[in-house]
Amino acid sequence: MFVDDTRYWVWLTMVFGVGSRRIWDTVNIYGDAESAYSALISGGSGLSITQTEKRNIGSISLEQAQEYIERCAGKGIGVIGCGSREYPPQLRNIFNPPAVLHYKGNIACLTGTRTITAVGTRRPSAYGADAAYKICRQLAGDGFVIVSGFAVGTDITAHMGAADCRRPTACILGCGIDVDYPKPNMIYREKILENGGVFVSEYPPGTSPYSTNFPKRNRILAALGRLTLVFEASLKSGSLITANMAADCGRDVFVLPPADIFGSAFSGNIALLREGAQPLYGTGEVIDCFSIGGSLDAEVRSDRYAGMGDYYRTSLSHEDDDSSVNIIKAAERKKPGSVKTDQNYAETGEILDKNLEESGVCGDIELTEAQQRICTVLVEESLHVEVLAQKLEADPAGLMTELTELEILGAVRQLPGKTFELCI
Repeated sequence: MFVDDTRYWVWLTMVFGVGSRRIWDTVNIYGDAESAYSALISGGSGLSITQTEKRNIGSISLEQAQEYIERCAGKGIGVIGCGSREYPPQLRNIFNPPAVLHYKGNIACLTGTRTITAVGTRRPSAYGADAAYKICRQLAGDGFVIVSGFAVGTDITAHMGAADCRRPTACILGCGIDVDYPKPNMIYREKILENGGVFVSEYPPGTSPYSTNFPKRNRILAALGRLTLVFEASLKSGSLITANMAADCGRDVFVLPPADIFGSAFSGNIALLREGAQPLYGTGEVIDCFSIGGSLDAEVRSDRYAGMGDYYRTSLSHEDDDSSVNIIKAAERKKPGSVKTDQNYAETGEILDKNLEESGVCGDIELTEAQQRICTVLVEESLHVEVLAQKLEADPAGLMTELTELEILGAVRQLPGKTFELCI
């Protein structure tokens, strides 16, 4: 079961500093963030504490950590700790995971989805920019979530490839969420958010974009994508740092073949290809990596369903003592007329099965009963996720996980403003 321990992770970050390895040294000794907090404030032994850390432990309270979370919420910024349900599982097993993440938008788009990191130079050639836009747009249209760094050049081109086809994209920042950096890209923020995207940062609101922040940011960027695409990079490009970090995480790295083997603009591409990166000729090779039954497909499904049973048992409103209550039972308790009749429900299921079979999207994969219930409610009209959640008496964040899989299967599509419609 997930426990909301974000305030303890925030407290540890206040004591040791953003991105400090000391946070994990402490948690590894005491087992979890709450136990680490209890041990430290009681003067527990087992960890060598510096004078600065002692002063922080004595002067920073848990209430201050909670107040910080609430201040962020007042700015429209969510805060989650490593133990939170919403924390992207791709990050939990990397070197020095971020203890706390700040976000604005739909953080759920990163969990249980086919995420791809796209990187490249801030000054791409026409060839590099065109490839980044077209490939990322095609992948986003096929249900992939593009992850990039929101920098000018290749990053924003990749993000807009997704946003232009009304798909979510994740922007990983090296500054505070509320900092207008880079300024030329601010005009794209609302469009990214309106299409289900998210801005994520390890850094607190107000943090300036110091140059030292970005190499640290790159470990998050590399880990969130289940594979990495490098479009254009010189030997000195930060994109090579991200690509190497992705390879260290066991991720495949695809590299755009250079337009000019003699120019320095693609020297990084050549170096990566020589080291064994795979050439990127289009979307086909990337999609093949996520083929049903493959390792990445298994990873996506594992992340999607890990903890979902606990989530539905603890997060859905219910009126009985049955701890196994789930989204199906929640739908069955709706008032008369709020969902389809069993006859219409069965008919909808048959239509969906036929539609998906003819499309060839899901082969022998069947929709779960929960997913069919969702489709049943959507059969008459498109609905905002909040309205759909009310009709099913489900928590919107948990519902987004089911909707994401339905999108991947081709059963529903997301419209602007977190509205969903049935694809039949």
